[in-house]
Amino acid sequence: METIKTDVVIIGAGPCGLFAVFELGLLDLKCHVVDVLDKPGGQCAEFYPEKPIYDIPGTPSCTGQELTDRLLQQIRPFEPVFHFGEMVASVEKLENGNWRLCTDQDKEFEAPVIVIAAGGGSFMPKKVTVPNAAEFEGKSLFYAVRKMENFRDKKLLIVGGGDSALDWTLNLHPLAKSTTLVHRRQEFRAAPDSVNKALSLVEQGDMSFVAGNLSQLHGENGQLEAVTIKHTEGGAETVHECDNLLVFYGLTMKLGPIADFGLNLHENRIVVDTEKFETSVPGIFAIGDINWYPGKLKLILSGFHESALMAQQAKRIAHPGQKILFQYTTTSSALVSKLGAAA
Repeated sequence: METIKTDVVIIGAGPCGLFAVFELGLLDLKCHVVDVLDKPGGQCAEFYPEKPIYDIPGTPSCTGQELTDRLLQQIRPFEPVFHFGEMVASVEKLENGNWRLCTDQDKEFEAPVIVIAAGGGSFMPKKVTVPNAAEFEGKSLFYAVRKMENFRDKKLLIVGGGDSALDWTLNLHPLAKSTTLVHRRQEFRAAPDSVNKALSLVEQGDMSFVAGNLSQLHGENGQLEAVTIKHTEGGAETVHECDNLLVFYGLTMKLGPIADFGLNLHENRIVVDTEKFETSVPGIFAIGDINWYPGKLKLILSGFHESALMAQQAKRIAHPGQKILFQYTTTSSALVSKLGAAA
């Protein structure tokens, strides 16, 4: 097995991991990026590729996939190397001060710096517990919306009471033949504006709402025909026809092998300082949703800020003999030259 040597190994190819490539590239640090998913973008691209994001500075609105595509274009001049479908299984400190990382696909890296940008770790949707649910998954039962057009003219039944359930109810309603929202109670955990819009559609008779839980799934060969719902009040059961079932119970977050890296943790997130976003282990950094510090906000823009400060210390570790000259991309001809391929 040949060891891949580089300046930085980034664990996670979500927005924060991708922007870290940019900030590190400005400082002449080469990056290899490892992600368990089969494509870049992390949770944004995997679960919300067509869902609008409104709080990226200077960008009034873009989808998760659009943001991913723009970040990939931005980092193209720095030629990062991606390793998809792999998980970092072990980390070991070498005598020369570098780190050895091994993936579950028997790939080995050596680098002086590790950046953990793995979002919430390994994230999986919480699944339906009805006995025969597995036979419908990926065919007519879905836990994410990757292409809205697939649900045009369908009889949709959407389950959940959080932002994802309400957002997709509102976004898919104009496309669907019919829409039924199911939640175990009348109260929701979503943004009030989304809740009010959905309830208004119910009052107008444009969609249906049922307070209850899934009880049975009916269909053949993976294609749903109907769903039985047990009502919260009274316990009566009713059958509702549907072509597709969308379930948004939330995500289960697990750190996976990262929990074994010897890092200080706080409520299953990695503790970092707010000067360098370095972990309790020098040379290992954590940015984005996976880290914790007092006042932490789980926002993409916060992760971008963390990436910039992390890169300064990463440079000192990777190239300790080189002086760091802070420069602006607007005035530095050297930086403009580096970014020429992105112009």
